[in-house]
Amino acid sequence: MSAIILFDGVCNLCDNLVKFVIKNDKKNYFKFAPLQSETGRELLGKYNIDKESLDSVVLVENDKAYTHSTAALQLTKNLDAPWFLAYPFVFIPRFIRDPIYNWIAKNRYKWFGKKDVCMMPTPEIREKFLN
Repeated sequence: MSAIILFDGVCNLCDNLVKFVIKNDKKNYFKFAPLQSETGRELLGKYNIDKESLDSVVLVENDKAYTHSTAALQLTKNLDAPWFLAYPFVFIPRFIRDPIYNWIAKNRYKWFGKKDVCMMPTPEIREKFLN
C-alpha cells in the first residue's frame, strides 16, 4: 500500500517538501506527482478538487483526498521519527490550522520562489514519481 502526494511542480517550497518526505520515508510509502501532470489532473478530477482554487499539497490515501493542513499533518504519520510526532496536531480544529497553512501557501512563491518547469527526479528516486 502507498499514498500519493500531489504537489505544485514549479513551487520551490513544494519541491523541498518532496525532498524532505523522500528523505524521511524509509518505508517507501509515498509516491509523487505534480499537480500539473496527467496523473495530478486525473486525481484532482476524481476527487472533485478545483485546481484553480487550490493552494495546497494533496494527499491521496486509502481512496480519500486530503488538502491543506490536514494533508500536511496526515502525511507526517508515515514519516520516520521524530516527524510522525507532528501528527497529533491534526486534532486541532481546521478553522485554526487552515488559515495558517493558507497564509503560507498564498505567499509561497514570494517567499520561496518559483521554477519555470517541474522538478526532474534523479534516477535514484525516479520510481517514486508517477509521471
